[in-house]
Order: sequence, then structure tokens, then C-alpha cells
Amino acid sequence: MHPSPPAGYTEADQDRWAPEPPKSQARTPFQRDRARVLHSSALRRLGAKTQVLGAGSNDFVRTRLTHSLEVAQVGRDIGAELGCDPDVVDAACLSHDLGHPPFGHNGEKVLDDIAADFGGFEGNAQTLRLLTRLEPKVIGADRPYGLNLTRAGVDAAIKYPWTRGQGPDGAASPKFGAYADDMDVFTWAREGAIPGRKCFEAQVMDLADDIAYSVHDIEDAITGGSLHLPALADPMERAAALYVVQDWYVPDEEIETLNEALQRLEAEPYWMDEFSGTMRSAAALKDMTSQLIGRFTRSVISSTREAHGPGPVSRYDGDAVLPEHSRLEIAVLKGLAAAYVMSSQAQQPVYAHQEEIIRDLYSRLWNTGTTHLSPLFAELWEAAEDDDARRRVVIDQIASYTDVTARKLHEALFDRRTTHVTAADTPLPGLGSEL
Repeated sequence: MHPSPPAGYTEADQDRWAPEPPKSQARTPFQRDRARVLHSSALRRLGAKTQVLGAGSNDFVRTRLTHSLEVAQVGRDIGAELGCDPDVVDAACLSHDLGHPPFGHNGEKVLDDIAADFGGFEGNAQTLRLLTRLEPKVIGADRPYGLNLTRAGVDAAIKYPWTRGQGPDGAASPKFGAYADDMDVFTWAREGAIPGRKCFEAQVMDLADDIAYSVHDIEDAITGGSLHLPALADPMERAAALYVVQDWYVPDEEIETLNEALQRLEAEPYWMDEFSGTMRSAAALKDMTSQLIGRFTRSVISSTREAHGPGPVSRYDGDAVLPEHSRLEIAVLKGLAAAYVMSSQAQQPVYAHQEEIIRDLYSRLWNTGTTHLSPLFAELWEAAEDDDARRRVVIDQIASYTDVTARKLHEALFDRRTTHVTAADTPLPGLGSEL
């Protein structure tokens, strides 16, 4: 018997896939969900995974962990203001990047190519897999149940509520939220949902993610020296940057429309002219990031209130609303980070080396059975029904690696000075506790 659910939620929203004995009612089921994610090993590993600039590239830039904490703060504030349970949103925000592999989106792309013949790879589908299978917390007689979150908690973490090859409104999307062999828990979590529609808490999480990384990636690019805002005054520089914005994020928008969005931001009194690294300029940059986050969160809250009235919104009661002008401004900020960091020529050799690491590791792990698998993944390998399931186990282990672990294991297994492997029979110390 559950404690009475908060307003806007049902007893079924508090159900867990694997029933658990009753617990003290000092905490709600949703508070327990948040605590389980917060204390998970998967969340800790995000501290050494790339956000935009490589993890460890300097002491200031964000990792996937610091980004997730910032998303959780933004999402919790929006959710609390709009009346959905803040712990459900908080847990979803903390969870949203758990499935990302080493080397960020580059690593995701490489693993998807490797796994193309047995279900592909998608960071969001991997998040569902971690929450409901791979993160050790609840083990049943038939299978592991991961963190065994509530139905509302799992559903809130599903950013793309469809499988590979599907998408919203019947259009295929490169993004998806569940692999074929995780459809049982996906179906359970989505019970009663409208197909293809995210629950309200997942929508808040998604918007908080966009808001946080659009602003904070710009901050990291500025402090890292790759983006100098005054350079955008040059017409050629500006046009080239806005072309990347268009190409990466809003291909259906005109360059002039994007320029107008950038001009709106530049007209604000808190927009920086120059960053020098001094205390005064660092404070000005922090003020700019804070003001921008406030600008976008207020926009979401006020527009959603206008659409739904003053009452609380949760689950499938309504949709979070992002006005068009805010959507374009967020796209411009994301695109500037792409133009000056992700798509820069200096990054191309880095991406090529990251791809080599991942492909080499997959080849070696697949061809050596359980030799280099941690005990957890070796157990899953032994229980796998066929080669595709065993290949998925290898993908699962590689996806769990941090950037640092992937590089160290690659160095141990492959000595590039010779033609033979120097550490082929010895997994790195500590790999058994990767999950």
C-alpha cells in the first residue's frame, strides 16, 4: 500500500516494476527515486565523461555530471513553479545523460554505427537500460531491475517515447528511447500514455536540458578561449557562425531570423563585450549566464501558465510551452557553441582518435569473450541467449566507461609501438566496479 500520492498523481504512478516491501513513509516514493539516482554509480561516472570540451581538459569546463546537476536545478525550479512533483522532475534531470558513452556525442555516433545490425545505440535508450536493468540495486529471481524506480519516475526519464525507426507523428527520428529487448519495461512505464507524447515531467526535463546546455556551453566556450563574442561584429564571422546554427539545429529557419534572435540577446544590458579572465569579467560572465537562464525559465513558466491557467500541471494534463522567440534564442546559443567548439577543425583529429579507441575496444572485447569484461558484464555475457545479446553486453560495458577509463584500457590493450598486444590478458584494476 502506497502513501497517498501527491496531487496530480495516482497510486499507479507510484508503482515499481518489481514490487518492494513497504518502507517508512518518512519519504515519498518519488523522493526515494531521486535518492536512488543521486547515489548511483552511473551518476558518479558522469564526472569523467565529456560534456562539450573533454572531461579534464581544464579545471573550469563542465562534465556530464556538473551539467546534470545544473539541469536538475533548472528543471526542479520550473516543475515546482508549474505544480508537478519536483522530485520526479529532479530525478529525471539527474538521469537524462546517464546513458551517454565516453567522448560525448562522438562516442554515441560510433557505438550506433558498430551496433547498427543489432539494434543500434542511443544515449537515451541506454539511460532507460541503466535505470531498469544495469545499475545494481534490485535483483529479482528472473532478472535485474536496475534502480526499480516508480512508473512516473521511469516515464519522466524517457525523452524520446518511441523505439528505433519510429518517431513523433509517424515520422522516423534518429533519436529513440528504448531498445527492442527493453520493450517490456518501456511498455510498463508508458501504460496509459498517448503514443509518441512525453509526459509533462519529461517535457520539463527536456526544456531544462536545452536551457542549461545552451547557456553553459557558451560560458565554457568563452572561458576556454574558443569563442570571443566581439568577433561576431564582423559580418563574415557572424554569417559563418549563424550558418552553423542553422545547419545543426534549425535548418528550416532563415539566417536573418537567427540573426534577429542573436541581436535580441546582444541588446540586453548583461550581454558581455569581452572576457579577459579578471575577477570583474568573470563576474560579468556569471551574471550573463544567470540572466539568460532566468530569461528562458521565466519564458517557459509564463507561456505554460497562459496555456493552462494557474492550476498545477503533471503527467498528461498538459504540455510545457516554449515560445518561438525563446526557441530561436536557445538554438542560437547552442549553435554558437557548435560553431566554435564541436565543429572546429582543431577537434577533428580528437574525434578520429576517440573513434579509433572505441572501435579497437569493441573488437578486442568481442573477440576475447569474458576476458576483459568486468564481473557484472561477464555475468550478463554468460546469461545471453545469442550472439546479438552478447554483442549488446559489450556495447553496454563500453558505454559505461568514462573517457579516462576508455583511454587507459586502450593503452593497456594496445601498444602502438609494436604489432602485438602487451596487456591482452589483464583487465585494468578496478574495471570490475565500473557499474
